[in-house]
This record gives sequence, C-alpha cells and structure tokens, in this order.
Amino acid sequence: MTAKNVSTTCFIFIATMILVSFPVSIYSFEKTYTNTLEMSFVLIPSGTFTMGSPTNEPHRGSSEVRHQVTISKPFYMQTTEVTVKQWHSIMGRRMMMFQQGADNLPMTRVSWFDCMKFIKRLNKLGQGKYRLPTEAEWEYAARAGTSTAYSWGGTIDCEKAMYGNNSLKDDACQLYYRSIGLQIDQPAPVKTFNPNPWGLYDMHGNVWEWCRDWYGDYKKNTVIDPPGPKSGKMRIRRGGSWFKYGYSCRSANRSFGHPATRYNTTGFRLVREIP
Repeated sequence: MTAKNVSTTCFIFIATMILVSFPVSIYSFEKTYTNTLEMSFVLIPSGTFTMGSPTNEPHRGSSEVRHQVTISKPFYMQTTEVTVKQWHSIMGRRMMMFQQGADNLPMTRVSWFDCMKFIKRLNKLGQGKYRLPTEAEWEYAARAGTSTAYSWGGTIDCEKAMYGNNSLKDDACQLYYRSIGLQIDQPAPVKTFNPNPWGLYDMHGNVWEWCRDWYGDYKKNTVIDPPGPKSGKMRIRRGGSWFKYGYSCRSANRSFGHPATRYNTTGFRLVREIP
C-alpha cells in the first residue's frame, strides 16, 4: 500500500469515527420549517424520557405503565393540528361537508384512514416525507422535557387549554371562553393558547389527535423508537379535546378509536421526517 493510500485510509477512518461519535440530535438542522401549505414544523431533538404516568397521578389509567423510551433521531413536529384550510388545500371540497367553520380551526371529523389519504397526497408534492407521529413521539413532544401531568405543571385550568366546552356534557370553561370571544361547543382556532416549551400548540386539549400506532399494552422494559403493536383493532388518539374533562388532556393519557370512525372531537398533526 502506498503512502498516499495509507493517508487516504486514515482520513476516512478518522472522519467516520468523528461522525459516529456524535448523536444525530446535535447535527445542524433548521429549527423550524414551513411548507407551501403554510404548515409550520418545529425541530424536536432526539432524547430519552419516561413514558407513562406515576401511580399517584390523579385520574391515571391502568395502561399508562411507566417505562423508559429513547427517541433516537430528531424529527419535525407540526406546531398545530392540521387546519381546515390546510385540509382543503390538499383534499379539495370533497369532504368539506363534514366540517364548517373558519380556516384556522383544526380539521375534525376525519378518520385515521382519511389522514392516510391526506398524507399520501401531501407526500406527492415532493416537499418531504410526512406521516402521523408514533404514540411515543407524540408523548415525548407533548412533555417537551417535563415530567408533570401537563407540560406546565400538575394541574389544568381554562386559561391554559381548550376543554370543558360542551353545553351538554361538561361546560366547566364556557364562561371563560365566552369572555375571550371563543365559540361554545366546538374547538378553538389553532394557536389560541400558549405553546409548550418546544413551541407546540394544543398538545393538551382542543382536539384528540390520531397517532400511527395500534392501541395495545406498553412494553415494560427500556425501548428505542417503539412502533407500537404490529396489529390491532383500534388506533391511538392522544391529547384530549374541547368536549369533556381536563384530566383527559394529560401528557400520559391514552385513548383510542376505530380507524374508520370520524369523530367531531378528533383531528391530527403531522411529523416531517429528516432525510
């Protein structure tokens, strides 16, 4: 082997060792991204967190078993739910009969399968690869580095999130919402409430959000990028909604729904993958 070849080989080896020595999360990515549909995304760093809730958290569900999860790669999370305007821009007027209202309301009455159709069309625009978040990614982003029931602390009130806005089921917050000009018996326009520490709006309340996973029990051991069960009957929904109680908006709270059902309380937000 010539001296030149030895030098080249040593350079490649050293460069490779430098690259693998640093986690993906410290690479230089733009902190925010906005596509041509005015869908805004914020960079979520890789990291490790405790998923689930402690046994003493009020209203804890039995399926919220605490376990350590590592999100190994950074990703972009949409800062808001997909709005009526954004849905209309991709899907046209075909499904607008299911929802009337302002362009900046979150799109609801969309099934999990409807979300897949939206994503397929969006990906064809060639502006990146989009998908629903996994349940682990969703909770990791909702917590935004916190370990309390909500990203701001242990309790919820009407000034922090949209919940209890149902005249028939739970009207706990309607007086306050009316005082700030919000409509009753429906979600709020996106960005009405303050974002969490990572710049994400309405991770607590407003509308439930579909996730990619089937519903199932957590693995109790430490996991990396868990994809959820391989099969099932119900898909995960997260975040709570305007319809009922504040405790449903907890970071760890889990819900589910049949993927073909179109709930008036459920929408979605997207992940944009980093190539």
